[in-house]
Amino acid sequence: MNMTDLKPGIVWKFFHEVTQVPRPSKKEERIIRYLESFAKTYHVAIRKDAAGNILMSKPATPGYGDRPVVILQSHMDMVCEKNGDKVFDFENDPIETIIDGDWLRADGTTLGADNGIGMAAELAILASGDIEHGPIECLFTVDEETGLTGAKALEEGFMTGEILLNLDSEDEGELFMGCAGGKDTQAELHYEPLPTSDGLLYFRIGVKGLNGGHSGGEIHKGLGNANKILARFLYLLKKRVDFTLCTIDGGNLRNAIPREAYAVVGLQSGDKEEVRAMLNRFTAAIENELKHVDPDVQILMQSADRPEQGIDPKTAEKLICALVACPHGVIAMSHDIEGLVETSTNLASVKMKEGDRIVIGTSQRSSIESSKEAIANQVAAVFLLAGATVTHGDGYPGWAPNPDSNILKIARDTYKHLFGKEAKIMAIHAGLECGLFLEKYPYLDMISFGPTLRDVHSPNERIQINTVGLWWQHLLELLKSIPAK
Repeated sequence: MNMTDLKPGIVWKFFHEVTQVPRPSKKEERIIRYLESFAKTYHVAIRKDAAGNILMSKPATPGYGDRPVVILQSHMDMVCEKNGDKVFDFENDPIETIIDGDWLRADGTTLGADNGIGMAAELAILASGDIEHGPIECLFTVDEETGLTGAKALEEGFMTGEILLNLDSEDEGELFMGCAGGKDTQAELHYEPLPTSDGLLYFRIGVKGLNGGHSGGEIHKGLGNANKILARFLYLLKKRVDFTLCTIDGGNLRNAIPREAYAVVGLQSGDKEEVRAMLNRFTAAIENELKHVDPDVQILMQSADRPEQGIDPKTAEKLICALVACPHGVIAMSHDIEGLVETSTNLASVKMKEGDRIVIGTSQRSSIESSKEAIANQVAAVFLLAGATVTHGDGYPGWAPNPDSNILKIARDTYKHLFGKEAKIMAIHAGLECGLFLEKYPYLDMISFGPTLRDVHSPNERIQINTVGLWWQHLLELLKSIPAK
């Protein structure tokens, strides 16, 4: 069976088309051209702003002209993560999809259902001639995943609707009425490159096999962080033997829990067996810690070619200590909404850059603005103590929950009518664009909902096939049920 054989056919048709168009964050030119071609094919009105955001509009179907304008919204870009052994070019290759039982996934890469499935639903409604709805606007934003720059650049007056349905959530049967705000914190250490010695043996110590995942939606799971695991071992190592840290690399994206990390170290030949024994004991401990959430974790030590240069010992020690000290994971749970993560931080990436620099990327989230600032400052303080230069991104605001929302009530009632059970009313720890929309359109009444996705922002990303039909059914019923102005 192919994806296009799945039901509802029109949604899967457009999701398949979306997966065939490369759309990395900040490189959305091809998907914009696809949307422009779609609008021409289906005779849909289209506007594009200076940032590249696209707005398509469609008039009401007969009998629904007295309804308010509803905005459907999703983002164009996708997180581009792949397994280390997967050969794939996200800027040119189409996503290779696989039906795996009840789920659809990609072959060794992220799937892009976050948020391609939201795009597909919007396109399906725009292309259909038999769906009942009032006037609608379909907003497709750029660069949600690496800075929300599309939503930040959205101009006042670009949209006219007063109700917004964000299609970027990941649990069918849950209606979201709020989200966390976020901020990035980046640290930079300068090191002195020193020539390596031919009297040492060189080894690559690597962490892999972790699930990774979304640093907001899955931070509560206690998943392994490859950067933290590697730093823990290097810290133990420096207490027992003298070694040269030559190379270190881990993680990629600020909003993904890092799955892989490695370091190349130089050891005295007489220390080799002791280090292997240490690594075996450490690996057993990590396997025990993560057996319920990351059972496939591997920590490997392999011979490596001699690098030309290493990191000076003083900087290497500061780096290792800072990575061990840097917090990661859930910092606080909400006192207002049971089970909601209030504040978290992600030690996302460690990269060696040109100019003898080591750059550490982290991201912080909180539904409370002061707590977001506090955890960002805590992370900054760790690296400032290590002598690093620290900068913060602009961040983005949270979306304060509104339990009295009219569209939330309609969505809850239509879900109960369709399925005979209550939808869960939730807030989400992941960042959504809704808070930014409210800054320029403070009158918007919003909810976010979607089908069930798992392990987004990782190559294990997958979408539960049957929930797409349930979500689609609810979306159509909701559009039909919005009362007249």
